[in-house]
Amino acid sequence: MNSRRYSFSDKKLEKLQRLTFDYFLKETNPQNGLVLDNTRPDVPCSIAATGFALAAYPVGVERGFLTRKDAIKRVLTTLRFFFNSRQGTEPDATGYKGFYYHFLDIKTGCRVWNCELSTIDSTFLIAGALTAAEYFDLDTDDERELRELAAAIFARADWQWAQNRGATVTHGWRPENGFIKYRWQGYDEALILYILGLASPTFPLPESSYRGWVETYKWKKLYGHEFLYAGPLFTHQLSHMWIDFRGIQDEYMLGKGIDYFENSRRATYIQQQYAIRNPRGFKGYDENIWGLTASDGPGPARKMSGGKMRRFYDYKNRGVPNGPDDGTLAPWAVLASLPFAPEIVLPSISHFDETYPEMTSKYGFKCSFNPTFSGASGKGWISKGYYGLDQGPIVLMIENYRSGLLWRLMKNCRHILTGLRRAGFKGGWLGD
Repeated sequence: MNSRRYSFSDKKLEKLQRLTFDYFLKETNPQNGLVLDNTRPDVPCSIAATGFALAAYPVGVERGFLTRKDAIKRVLTTLRFFFNSRQGTEPDATGYKGFYYHFLDIKTGCRVWNCELSTIDSTFLIAGALTAAEYFDLDTDDERELRELAAAIFARADWQWAQNRGATVTHGWRPENGFIKYRWQGYDEALILYILGLASPTFPLPESSYRGWVETYKWKKLYGHEFLYAGPLFTHQLSHMWIDFRGIQDEYMLGKGIDYFENSRRATYIQQQYAIRNPRGFKGYDENIWGLTASDGPGPARKMSGGKMRRFYDYKNRGVPNGPDDGTLAPWAVLASLPFAPEIVLPSISHFDETYPEMTSKYGFKCSFNPTFSGASGKGWISKGYYGLDQGPIVLMIENYRSGLLWRLMKNCRHILTGLRRAGFKGGWLGD
């Protein structure tokens, strides 16, 4: 199959971006700005999805999806809620030590599901707030307040406490039993976590924390590509929604002769090559149908397929080359790699759009699908819901591909600049 047969026009890309953006317009509580984790019934807010919304509103203004006035109202509502929300050790608080619980009641903003105080999801929320603060830069009462709230929310996060006396940062904390045993180690989406932690004006991470994280990296060679390894595709994408890593290098990447952007480009090609090889023999995989990442799935279940008893998962971090892989692919993972490798992403999403038209609905591409997992109709499984975690990267990475808006904004963010320099990044647009 020749990928060059397929094309995806800029007009189609903008339509897809608009449909995806509508998730944040319609799945948000207007009273507090909290965004639903997904579109299934009775679900809570995800603070990460809320952070993605804060970063997406400037895109919406630029593209005419909503007015500047409406966007400011939405951002202010969100930031006022988080700034004034209850911080404490109570099990139903909104946050503690400047961080926030992963999932919150969409109406009250209180912790639900006994979830963790999440350092990475709080990072995405803060990054979204800082993005909005950079974009809404006029000297008006509302925009001044917006910037002041974003700065105050960022300054409140106690990154040193989140280390729990270790070199690296912990995944989080629960009031019932304290810190989670896992830490941010090994290359992953925590790149922006360390950069913002290093930049804190109040409780900054020591530079040794970043070095301690980098020491846990693993360099691998897969399908002819050498790269800094992480299995799920989202780990190579999320920090890049905000930071343009082209041409800038820390000590580790300087030693490898590439930058993190090139690393993500290689990870994208590795995903495609994995699908071409399809070592586990799932249906549908080819050069245009690929993308293993964190996504919804048809399980938990076991069933026969192709003469094999296969295990299928529900929501799972899927990755290559060692899985887990149950035949579930996520179109959002392909789209979020658009800035890295448009030459394979555009043909892939065009082919996907033509081959699986049932995957497109009110908010653009649905979360994920599995051609191997057939129901009574004989057709493959399709996720019934949309997830805010998927919608944000689609909107933001399409925009970075089209205009570089998020990257330009954050190149002016003094906190991003401070964090990058404290992490040892030099060269390129940093000018060092």
